Amino acid sequence: MPPETRTPAPSGRQRGAAPDVIHNIGYRKYDGIRLGRGYARRSLYAQSLRGAYGLGRSAKSKVMPMILFGVMCLPAAIVVAVAVSTKLTKLPMDYTRYAIWLQLVIGLYLAAQAPQSVSRDLRFRTVPLYFSRPIERVDYVVAKFAAMASALFVLTATPLLILYAGALLAKMDFAVQTKGFAYGLVSVALLSLLYAGIGLVVAALTPRRGFGVAAVIAVLTIPYGAVSTLQSIALAGDNTRAVEWLGLFSPITLIDGVQTAFLSAHSAFPDGYGPGTGTGAVYLLVVLALIAGSYGLLMRRYRKAGL
Repeated sequence: MPPETRTPAPSGRQRGAAPDVIHNIGYRKYDGIRLGRGYARRSLYAQSLRGAYGLGRSAKSKVMPMILFGVMCLPAAIVVAVAVSTKLTKLPMDYTRYAIWLQLVIGLYLAAQAPQSVSRDLRFRTVPLYFSRPIERVDYVVAKFAAMASALFVLTATPLLILYAGALLAKMDFAVQTKGFAYGLVSVALLSLLYAGIGLVVAALTPRRGFGVAAVIAVLTIPYGAVSTLQSIALAGDNTRAVEWLGLFSPITLIDGVQTAFLSAHSAFPDGYGPGTGTGAVYLLVVLALIAGSYGLLMRRYRKAGL
């Protein structure tokens, strides 16, 4: 016969304990200041802007943006060194032409950082974590858009600041240099908004970062190559009006057309056939429409993502 199974008698403590006990494990109600949506939006903007230069991330993440930033500033530093040492009375390049000449560097930077800003959040489904804070879809889109535009503005405006400081150090005309520097800042601000919108839209449509990088490069380079080729063909046929209107179909030629028409810039179009004021107004409207359209497409993309 198996031994009898006995249930141990409850101890005195167990015998007197209540069947249900609520234990105080130290949780306390938050009584601090509720910072709200504005603070969350600013925090997301600051985090995204820092991330665009690898700040707060691994050392590997800092290599590409810092190298491109250095490459962007190096020609300006060389121009300043030459201007000061040879006592030039005028800079050998206009402020408004600098970004046009270094458009490849700007495009590489955008291709590297736009997917980093939005693609990984979509791919790894981490965006809902942002919404544990009191922010909405519009806050996320505005913060990401503003951060990317700010990062591009830092990239493109810093060389202009170096040129301006060098021009003043070389004792060039203050009024002329200040006017040129101001025109240059307006140009790169417009470029930063346009490129940020295009880059983020393309990156948000391609959650895979590698595909996003290739897609951004393609969107920036293929239209420019096609427009430049067609402009050269039109110029060979003595059709200068076509040269002006063809510039509407590439992001960088759009900026070139706007600054040629309104910022006293020398056009980079073949033989300098840039748009006049009338055509330039169309260029400006197209740029503003693309910026607004990029924002609208980002809002639509995140609405479709269930955010």
